[in-house]
Amino acid sequence: MDVDRFKAINAGLGHAAGDLLLCEIAHRLARCVAPRDTLARFGEDGFALLVDGVDEAPDAARVARCIQRELAAPMQLGAGQVVATVSIGVALGTSAHVRPEDVLRDADTALDRAKALGRARYEVFDQDMHAREAAQLALEMELREALAHDEFRVRYQPIVSVASGAVAGFEALARWQHPARGLLAPAEFIRAAEESGLILELDHWMLREACRQAREWRNAAWDLPFGVNVNLAGKGLSQRDLVERVTLTLQESRVEPRRICIEITEGVLLEDVDAAGATLARLRGLDLSVSIDDFGTGRSCLSHLHRLPVDALKIDRSFVAGLGSRRESAEIVRTVIQLGHNLGLRVIAEGVETGSQWEVLRHLGCDYAQGFFYAPPVSAETAQRMLALGRPLPA
Repeated sequence: MDVDRFKAINAGLGHAAGDLLLCEIAHRLARCVAPRDTLARFGEDGFALLVDGVDEAPDAARVARCIQRELAAPMQLGAGQVVATVSIGVALGTSAHVRPEDVLRDADTALDRAKALGRARYEVFDQDMHAREAAQLALEMELREALAHDEFRVRYQPIVSVASGAVAGFEALARWQHPARGLLAPAEFIRAAEESGLILELDHWMLREACRQAREWRNAAWDLPFGVNVNLAGKGLSQRDLVERVTLTLQESRVEPRRICIEITEGVLLEDVDAAGATLARLRGLDLSVSIDDFGTGRSCLSHLHRLPVDALKIDRSFVAGLGSRRESAEIVRTVIQLGHNLGLRVIAEGVETGSQWEVLRHLGCDYAQGFFYAPPVSAETAQRMLALGRPLPA
Protein backbone atom coordinates (compact mmCIF):
# COMPACT_ATOMS: atom_id res chain seq x y z
CA MET A 1 0.00 0.00 0.00
CA ASP A 2 1.08 3.60 -0.66
CA VAL A 3 0.01 6.75 1.16
CA ASP A 4 -2.00 8.91 -1.22
CA ARG A 5 -0.58 12.38 -1.97
CA PHE A 6 2.28 11.92 0.49
CA LYS A 7 4.53 14.31 -1.44
CA ALA A 8 1.88 17.03 -1.16
CA ILE A 9 1.68 16.48 2.61
CA ASN A 10 5.47 16.72 2.87
CA ALA A 11 5.51 19.88 0.78
CA GLY A 12 2.63 21.51 2.64
CA LEU A 13 3.39 20.58 6.22
CA GLY A 14 7.10 19.74 6.14
CA HIS A 15 9.12 16.53 6.33
CA ALA A 16 8.82 16.32 10.11
CA ALA A 17 5.03 16.19 9.79
CA GLY A 18 5.41 13.59 7.04
CA ASP A 19 7.49 11.41 9.36
CA LEU A 20 4.89 11.74 12.12
CA LEU A 21 2.19 10.77 9.64
CA LEU A 22 4.05 7.60 8.63
CA CYS A 23 4.53 6.66 12.29
CA GLU A 24 0.85 7.13 13.06
CA ILE A 25 -0.18 5.14 10.00
CA ALA A 26 2.14 2.31 11.09
CA HIS A 27 0.53 2.25 14.55
CA ARG A 28 -2.94 2.08 13.06
CA LEU A 29 -1.98 -0.63 10.56
CA ALA A 30 -0.67 -2.73 13.43
CA ARG A 31 -4.23 -2.91 14.80
CA CYS A 32 -5.30 -4.78 11.67
CA VAL A 33 -2.80 -7.64 11.93
CA ALA A 34 -2.40 -10.71 14.09
CA PRO A 35 0.87 -11.60 15.89
CA ARG A 36 1.72 -14.12 13.17
CA ASP A 37 1.44 -11.50 10.40
CA THR A 38 4.23 -9.28 9.11
CA LEU A 39 4.00 -5.51 8.69
CA ALA A 40 6.89 -3.62 7.10
CA ARG A 41 7.82 -0.19 5.84
CA PHE A 42 8.18 -0.58 2.09
CA GLY A 43 9.68 2.42 0.32
CA GLU A 44 9.36 6.11 1.14
CA ASP A 45 5.61 6.23 1.70
CA GLY A 46 4.65 2.57 1.36
CA PHE A 47 3.94 -0.40 3.59
CA ALA A 48 3.72 -4.12 2.94
CA LEU A 49 1.56 -6.49 4.91
CA LEU A 50 1.98 -10.27 4.77
CA VAL A 51 -1.15 -11.89 6.20
CA ASP A 52 -1.05 -15.57 7.09
CA GLY A 53 -4.02 -17.88 6.62
CA VAL A 54 -5.87 -15.84 4.00
CA ASP A 55 -6.82 -18.00 1.02
CA GLU A 56 -9.77 -16.19 -0.56
CA ALA A 57 -10.26 -12.71 -1.99
CA PRO A 58 -13.17 -11.84 0.38
CA ASP A 59 -10.90 -12.50 3.39
CA ALA A 60 -8.21 -10.25 1.95
CA ALA A 61 -10.83 -7.59 1.21
CA ARG A 62 -11.87 -7.61 4.87
CA VAL A 63 -8.28 -6.79 5.87
CA ALA A 64 -8.18 -3.97 3.32
CA ARG A 65 -11.46 -2.54 4.65
CA CYS A 66 -10.11 -2.75 8.21
CA ILE A 67 -7.14 -0.65 7.12
CA GLN A 68 -9.42 1.92 5.53
CA ARG A 69 -11.53 2.16 8.70
CA GLU A 70 -8.46 2.60 10.91
CA LEU A 71 -7.21 5.45 8.76
CA ALA A 72 -10.56 7.24 8.49
CA ALA A 73 -10.16 9.25 11.71
CA PRO A 74 -8.13 12.50 11.44
CA MET A 75 -4.49 12.43 12.58
CA GLN A 76 -3.04 15.22 14.70
CA LEU A 77 0.20 16.50 13.19
CA GLY A 78 1.51 19.35 15.30
CA ALA A 79 -0.99 22.18 15.12
CA GLY A 80 -2.96 20.70 12.24
CA GLN A 81 -5.00 17.64 11.38
CA VAL A 82 -4.76 15.39 8.33
CA VAL A 83 -6.95 12.56 7.08
CA ALA A 84 -4.68 10.11 5.28
CA THR A 85 -5.80 7.53 2.76
CA VAL A 86 -3.91 4.68 1.17
CA SER A 87 -4.15 2.84 -2.12
CA ILE A 88 -3.94 -0.92 -1.61
CA GLY A 89 -2.98 -3.73 -3.95
CA VAL A 90 -3.77 -7.31 -2.86
CA ALA A 91 -2.23 -10.53 -4.17
CA LEU A 92 -3.15 -14.01 -2.94
CA GLY A 93 -0.21 -16.37 -2.65
CA THR A 94 -0.65 -19.38 -4.94
CA SER A 95 1.41 -22.27 -6.26
CA ALA A 96 2.02 -20.16 -9.37
CA HIS A 97 4.28 -17.88 -7.33
CA VAL A 98 7.72 -19.46 -7.54
CA ARG A 99 9.57 -16.68 -5.71
CA PRO A 100 8.53 -14.31 -2.90
CA GLU A 101 9.07 -11.33 -5.20
CA ASP A 102 6.43 -12.76 -7.54
CA VAL A 103 3.79 -12.10 -4.88
CA LEU A 104 5.09 -8.56 -4.39
CA ARG A 105 5.05 -8.00 -8.14
CA ASP A 106 1.38 -8.98 -8.40
CA ALA A 107 0.44 -6.89 -5.35
CA ASP A 108 2.25 -3.93 -6.91
CA THR A 109 0.35 -4.44 -10.17
CA ALA A 110 -2.93 -4.37 -8.23
CA LEU A 111 -1.72 -1.26 -6.39
CA ASP A 112 -1.10 0.50 -9.70
CA ARG A 113 -4.62 -0.42 -10.73
CA ALA A 114 -6.04 1.04 -7.50
CA LYS A 115 -4.18 4.30 -8.13
CA ALA A 116 -5.33 4.47 -11.73
CA LEU A 117 -8.96 4.09 -10.64
CA GLY A 118 -8.81 7.06 -8.29
CA ARG A 119 -6.78 6.13 -5.19
CA ALA A 120 -8.12 5.58 -1.64
CA ARG A 121 -9.28 2.10 -2.64
CA TYR A 122 -8.09 -1.49 -2.89
CA GLU A 123 -7.83 -3.84 -5.84
CA VAL A 124 -7.25 -7.60 -5.83
CA PHE A 125 -4.84 -8.95 -8.44
CA ASP A 126 -6.17 -11.14 -11.24
CA GLN A 127 -4.64 -12.50 -14.42
CA ASP A 128 -6.38 -9.87 -16.51
CA MET A 129 -4.23 -7.27 -14.76
CA HIS A 130 -1.10 -9.17 -15.70
CA ALA A 131 -2.27 -9.39 -19.30
CA ARG A 132 -2.97 -5.64 -19.36
CA GLU A 133 0.46 -4.89 -17.87
CA ALA A 134 2.17 -7.09 -20.45
CA ALA A 135 0.20 -5.48 -23.27
CA GLN A 136 1.00 -2.01 -21.94
CA LEU A 137 4.71 -2.81 -21.78
CA ALA A 138 4.66 -4.19 -25.31
CA LEU A 139 2.83 -1.07 -26.54
CA GLU A 140 5.42 1.18 -24.90
CA MET A 141 8.21 -0.70 -26.64
CA GLU A 142 6.37 -0.32 -29.96
CA LEU A 143 5.97 3.40 -29.33
CA ARG A 144 9.71 3.79 -28.83
CA GLU A 145 10.29 2.00 -32.11
CA ALA A 146 7.66 4.16 -33.80
CA LEU A 147 9.36 7.37 -32.71
CA ALA A 148 12.75 6.04 -33.80
CA HIS A 149 11.45 4.96 -37.22
CA ASP A 150 9.28 8.00 -37.97
CA GLU A 151 5.96 6.14 -37.96
CA PHE A 152 3.88 9.06 -36.68
CA ARG A 153 1.82 11.27 -38.95
CA VAL A 154 0.04 14.60 -38.47
CA ARG A 155 -3.56 15.21 -39.46
CA TYR A 156 -5.11 18.67 -39.46
CA GLN A 157 -8.69 19.40 -38.42
CA PRO A 158 -9.99 22.82 -39.51
CA ILE A 159 -11.18 25.36 -36.96
CA VAL A 160 -14.05 27.21 -38.62
CA SER A 161 -15.87 30.50 -38.07
CA VAL A 162 -19.36 29.63 -36.82
CA ALA A 163 -20.85 32.72 -38.45
CA SER A 164 -19.25 32.54 -41.91
CA GLY A 165 -18.00 28.96 -42.29
CA ALA A 166 -14.52 30.24 -43.22
CA VAL A 167 -11.42 28.32 -42.14
CA ALA A 168 -9.75 30.12 -39.22
CA GLY A 169 -6.94 27.66 -38.50
CA PHE A 170 -6.17 24.00 -37.86
CA GLU A 171 -5.54 21.70 -34.92
CA ALA A 172 -2.62 19.31 -35.42
CA LEU A 173 -3.54 15.79 -34.31
CA ALA A 174 -1.20 12.80 -33.99
CA ARG A 175 -1.77 9.54 -35.84
CA TRP A 176 0.37 6.41 -35.71
CA GLN A 177 1.01 4.61 -38.99
CA HIS A 178 1.40 1.19 -37.37
CA PRO A 179 3.17 -1.30 -39.65
CA ALA A 180 0.63 -4.06 -38.90
CA ARG A 181 -2.52 -2.32 -37.63
CA GLY A 182 -2.72 0.61 -40.01
CA LEU A 183 -3.41 4.23 -39.07
CA LEU A 184 -4.19 4.47 -35.34
CA ALA A 185 -6.05 7.31 -33.59
CA PRO A 186 -4.69 8.82 -30.32
CA ALA A 187 -7.06 6.75 -28.19
CA GLU A 188 -4.97 3.70 -29.14
CA PHE A 189 -1.64 5.02 -27.87
CA ILE A 190 -1.75 8.36 -26.01
CA ARG A 191 -2.31 6.83 -22.56
CA ALA A 192 0.70 4.54 -23.01
CA ALA A 193 2.75 7.50 -24.22
CA GLU A 194 1.77 9.51 -21.13
CA GLU A 195 2.47 6.74 -18.64
CA SER A 196 5.86 5.93 -20.19
CA GLY A 197 6.95 9.56 -20.48
CA LEU A 198 7.22 9.25 -24.27
CA ILE A 199 4.52 11.90 -24.57
CA LEU A 200 7.22 14.57 -24.10
CA GLU A 201 9.13 13.38 -27.14
CA LEU A 202 5.93 12.98 -29.16
CA ASP A 203 4.72 16.48 -28.23
CA HIS A 204 7.97 18.07 -29.37
CA TRP A 205 7.89 16.07 -32.60
CA MET A 206 4.35 17.33 -33.19
CA LEU A 207 5.44 20.91 -32.51
CA ARG A 208 8.31 20.64 -34.99
CA GLU A 209 6.01 19.23 -37.65
CA ALA A 210 3.34 21.87 -37.03
CA CYS A 211 5.91 24.66 -37.23
CA ARG A 212 7.35 23.26 -40.45
CA GLN A 213 3.89 22.94 -41.98
CA ALA A 214 2.81 26.41 -40.87
CA ARG A 215 5.90 27.86 -42.54
CA GLU A 216 5.09 26.03 -45.79
CA TRP A 217 1.55 27.39 -45.66
CA ARG A 218 2.88 30.95 -45.30
CA ASN A 219 2.97 31.17 -49.10
CA ALA A 220 -0.80 30.74 -49.19
CA ALA A 221 -1.18 34.35 -47.97
CA TRP A 222 -2.40 32.85 -44.72
CA ASP A 223 -3.40 35.46 -42.20
CA LEU A 224 -6.03 33.73 -40.05
CA PRO A 225 -7.17 34.18 -36.43
CA PHE A 226 -5.54 30.85 -35.56
CA GLY A 227 -2.46 29.28 -37.01
CA VAL A 228 -1.82 25.66 -36.20
CA ASN A 229 -2.94 24.55 -32.73
CA VAL A 230 -0.62 22.04 -31.04
CA ASN A 231 -1.47 20.12 -27.86
CA LEU A 232 0.97 20.10 -24.96
CA ALA A 233 0.68 17.34 -22.34
CA GLY A 234 0.67 18.12 -18.64
CA LYS A 235 4.13 16.66 -18.14
CA GLY A 236 5.42 19.00 -20.82
CA LEU A 237 4.18 22.11 -19.05
CA SER A 238 6.17 21.21 -15.93
CA GLN A 239 9.46 20.70 -17.81
CA ARG A 240 12.00 23.33 -16.77
CA ASP A 241 13.43 23.68 -20.27
CA LEU A 242 10.05 23.82 -22.04
CA VAL A 243 10.25 27.45 -23.12
CA GLU A 244 13.84 27.04 -24.29
CA ARG A 245 12.93 23.99 -26.37
CA VAL A 246 9.94 25.77 -27.90
CA THR A 247 12.13 28.78 -28.68
CA LEU A 248 14.69 26.58 -30.40
CA THR A 249 11.98 24.84 -32.45
CA LEU A 250 10.58 28.17 -33.61
CA GLN A 251 14.04 29.36 -34.59
CA GLU A 252 14.94 26.17 -36.43
CA SER A 253 11.69 26.10 -38.40
CA ARG A 254 11.84 29.88 -39.10
CA VAL A 255 8.09 30.10 -38.59
CA GLU A 256 6.38 33.24 -37.36
CA PRO A 257 5.39 32.42 -33.75
CA ARG A 258 1.98 34.06 -34.17
CA ARG A 259 1.07 31.19 -36.50
CA ILE A 260 1.32 28.66 -33.61
CA CYS A 261 -1.17 28.20 -30.76
CA ILE A 262 -0.36 25.96 -27.78
CA GLU A 263 -3.31 24.06 -26.28
CA ILE A 264 -3.24 23.08 -22.59
CA THR A 265 -6.01 21.06 -20.90
CA GLU A 266 -7.86 22.79 -18.09
CA GLY A 267 -7.07 20.10 -15.51
CA VAL A 268 -3.32 20.52 -16.03
CA LEU A 269 -3.51 24.25 -15.35
CA LEU A 270 -5.30 23.69 -12.05
CA GLU A 271 -2.57 21.46 -10.61
CA ASP A 272 -0.43 24.54 -9.92
CA VAL A 273 -2.06 27.71 -11.20
CA ASP A 274 0.80 30.04 -10.31
CA ALA A 275 3.50 27.90 -11.93
CA ALA A 276 1.32 27.24 -14.99
CA GLY A 277 0.56 30.94 -15.34
CA ALA A 278 4.26 31.83 -15.21
CA THR A 279 5.10 29.28 -17.92
CA LEU A 280 2.22 30.37 -20.14
CA ALA A 281 3.30 34.00 -19.77
CA ARG A 282 6.78 33.08 -21.03
CA LEU A 283 5.29 31.18 -23.97
CA ARG A 284 3.12 34.14 -24.90
CA GLY A 285 6.21 36.28 -24.61
CA LEU A 286 7.49 34.39 -27.66
CA ASP A 287 4.45 35.76 -29.56
CA LEU A 288 2.66 32.39 -29.43
CA SER A 289 -1.02 32.22 -28.52
CA VAL A 290 -2.40 29.91 -25.83
CA SER A 291 -5.74 28.10 -25.64
CA ILE A 292 -7.35 26.21 -22.75
CA ASP A 293 -8.53 22.83 -24.06
CA ASP A 294 -11.46 20.78 -22.68
CA PHE A 295 -12.74 23.80 -20.77
CA GLY A 296 -15.45 23.00 -18.24
CA THR A 297 -14.19 19.55 -17.25
CA GLY A 298 -11.70 20.65 -14.56
CA ARG A 299 -12.43 21.02 -10.87
CA SER A 300 -13.04 24.75 -11.34
CA CYS A 301 -11.00 27.09 -13.46
CA LEU A 302 -13.39 30.03 -13.05
CA SER A 303 -11.74 31.58 -9.99
CA HIS A 304 -8.31 31.42 -11.65
CA LEU A 305 -9.12 32.20 -15.26
CA HIS A 306 -8.46 35.91 -15.00
CA ARG A 307 -4.94 35.13 -13.72
CA LEU A 308 -4.01 32.91 -16.66
CA PRO A 309 -2.44 34.52 -19.75
CA VAL A 310 -4.54 32.81 -22.43
CA ASP A 311 -6.15 33.84 -25.69
CA ALA A 312 -8.94 31.30 -26.21
CA LEU A 313 -11.21 28.75 -24.54
CA LYS A 314 -12.23 25.47 -26.16
CA ILE A 315 -15.57 24.17 -24.89
CA ASP A 316 -15.31 20.46 -24.16
CA ARG A 317 -17.07 18.17 -26.61
CA SER A 318 -19.13 16.56 -23.82
CA PHE A 319 -21.14 19.79 -23.49
CA VAL A 320 -21.40 20.33 -27.25
CA ALA A 321 -22.79 16.79 -27.67
CA GLY A 322 -25.86 17.73 -25.61
CA LEU A 323 -26.78 20.83 -27.62
CA GLY A 324 -30.23 20.52 -29.10
CA SER A 325 -31.23 17.71 -26.73
CA ARG A 326 -30.33 18.84 -23.17
CA ARG A 327 -31.16 22.29 -21.86
CA GLU A 328 -28.39 22.04 -19.25
CA SER A 329 -25.75 21.67 -21.97
CA ALA A 330 -26.98 24.79 -23.74
CA GLU A 331 -26.85 26.78 -20.50
CA ILE A 332 -23.29 25.63 -19.75
CA VAL A 333 -22.16 26.49 -23.29
CA ARG A 334 -23.91 29.88 -23.07
CA THR A 335 -22.13 30.62 -19.78
CA VAL A 336 -18.69 29.68 -21.14
CA ILE A 337 -19.21 31.82 -24.24
CA GLN A 338 -20.28 34.83 -22.17
CA LEU A 339 -17.40 34.31 -19.75
CA GLY A 340 -14.87 34.10 -22.57
CA HIS A 341 -16.20 37.19 -24.30
CA ASN A 342 -16.27 39.18 -21.07
CA LEU A 343 -12.57 38.37 -20.61
CA GLY A 344 -11.75 39.24 -24.22
CA LEU A 345 -11.11 35.62 -25.22
CA ARG A 346 -12.05 33.75 -28.39
CA VAL A 347 -14.32 30.74 -27.81
CA ILE A 348 -14.15 27.51 -29.82
CA ALA A 349 -16.57 24.59 -29.57
CA GLU A 350 -15.06 21.10 -29.98
CA GLY A 351 -16.75 18.02 -31.37
CA VAL A 352 -19.48 19.64 -33.48
CA GLU A 353 -21.16 16.75 -35.26
CA THR A 354 -24.58 17.95 -36.41
CA GLY A 355 -26.30 20.89 -38.02
CA SER A 356 -28.52 21.36 -34.95
CA GLN A 357 -25.44 21.75 -32.75
CA TRP A 358 -24.04 24.34 -35.16
CA GLU A 359 -27.36 26.20 -35.16
CA VAL A 360 -27.37 26.46 -31.34
CA LEU A 361 -23.74 27.61 -31.31
CA ARG A 362 -24.51 30.26 -33.92
CA HIS A 363 -27.50 31.45 -31.88
CA LEU A 364 -25.38 31.61 -28.70
CA GLY A 365 -22.69 33.64 -30.41
CA CYS A 366 -19.85 31.11 -30.33
CA ASP A 367 -16.89 32.36 -32.36
CA TYR A 368 -15.38 29.18 -33.82
CA ALA A 369 -15.98 25.45 -33.95
CA GLN A 370 -14.41 22.20 -35.13
CA GLY A 371 -15.73 18.71 -35.62
CA PHE A 372 -16.93 16.22 -38.20
CA PHE A 373 -19.84 18.50 -39.11
CA TYR A 374 -17.22 20.60 -40.89
CA ALA A 375 -14.47 18.10 -41.66
CA PRO A 376 -12.55 15.20 -40.13
CA PRO A 377 -8.79 15.52 -39.53
CA VAL A 378 -7.18 15.57 -42.98
CA SER A 379 -3.76 15.36 -44.58
CA ALA A 380 -1.60 18.45 -45.02
CA GLU A 381 -2.34 18.38 -48.75
CA THR A 382 -6.11 18.45 -48.20
CA ALA A 383 -5.71 21.18 -45.59
CA GLN A 384 -3.75 23.19 -48.17
CA ARG A 385 -6.71 22.97 -50.54
CA MET A 386 -9.02 24.14 -47.74
CA LEU A 387 -6.74 27.13 -47.22
CA ALA A 388 -6.89 27.99 -50.91
CA LEU A 389 -10.69 27.63 -50.92
CA GLY A 390 -11.12 29.44 -47.61
CA ARG A 391 -13.50 26.84 -46.18
CA PRO A 392 -13.70 23.08 -45.50
CA LEU A 393 -14.00 20.91 -48.56
CA PRO A 394 -17.41 19.30 -49.11
CA ALA A 395 -17.56 15.66 -48.06
